Amino acid sequence: MTYEEFADSRLAALLRYAVMLTGDPHLAQDLVQETMVRVQLNWRRVDRADSPERYVRRMLTNQFVDWRRGSWVRRVLLRAEPEELAVPTDHAQTTADRDQLWSQLARLPRRQRAALVLRYYEDLPDAEIAEVLGCAVGTVRSAISRALATLRAELVEAC
Repeated sequence: MTYEEFADSRLAALLRYAVMLTGDPHLAQDLVQETMVRVQLNWRRVDRADSPERYVRRMLTNQFVDWRRGSWVRRVLLRAEPEELAVPTDHAQTTADRDQLWSQLARLPRRQRAALVLRYYEDLPDAEIAEVLGCAVGTVRSAISRALATLRAELVEAC
């Protein structure tokens, strides 16, 4: 497989994953662009990996974790984009709930947030999440457990 074939087939999925990590479609585009530049520069190594997609997802996750350490990213406000709903509901409440969730996710430590996204958005098992994050399976379970406990506590506190 060539770099171009890989980029054509996986770019949209990587962008969706990055949006879930960052909470901002524009920042996600920047993250994917920078990651894909690195992928292209190291394509021979990526292509030799057992699963190039997993390798690139790990690169993207690591890039996200490193980016969040920069001071300019901390100034980005996370806001959800309203999406079309099939059933008429209270749009103001739906948007407020979505914004609250993005805000709570943004306050989680980077690895916990990445673990939640990989589990509940990417639907990956613990072993693959551990591989992407470069840690043990037990660490993944602990990170997810702590993240969910934090979100639950904030939800109870808000009510």
